[in-house]
Amino acid sequence: MYAIVEIAGQQFKVERGTKVYVHRLDASEGSKIEFGNVLLIDNDGAIQVGAPSIDGAKVAATVLSHLKGDKVIVFKKKRRKGYQKSNGHRQQLTQILIQGVLGKGETLKEEIKHEAKAPKAKPVKEEAEVKEAKKAAPKKAAAAPKKAAPKKAAPKKAAPKKAAK
Repeated sequence: MYAIVEIAGQQFKVERGTKVYVHRLDASEGSKIEFGNVLLIDNDGAIQVGAPSIDGAKVAATVLSHLKGDKVIVFKKKRRKGYQKSNGHRQQLTQILIQGVLGKGETLKEEIKHEAKAPKAKPVKEEAEVKEAKKAAPKKAAAAPKKAAPKKAAPKKAAPKKAAK
């Protein structure tokens, strides 16, 4: 099941569990929000199209974080005039997690929890195991010296020109 919804002036195709970056919203991190301007709902082939939006349908979401987008460089130049101008811009964005697409009169059954990805800790080997592994590992043979590439002959000089009489 997916829906086309308008969020902050842009249209997005959303499904339950997807994360979407939208223009900055006035909501604090962790808050739950609903978007009521649903333009289309596809429920396993049963498509509902709004005119312009579907009455009673809404999309429930949770605000994950507020962040900035990638930097966009704007560079203006007029050649031979000594004019050039550089400007950078980073868009303010909000990342949201779609909890579900709700039809008329429906409520959210269960909420999706957002888990921040923590770096996985590598298992620590004991010192004795590390020492044994080093002893058991075969020693590398000494690397043979590389052969030098043959030298190229220097380019020949052109014969001197005879002076005109």
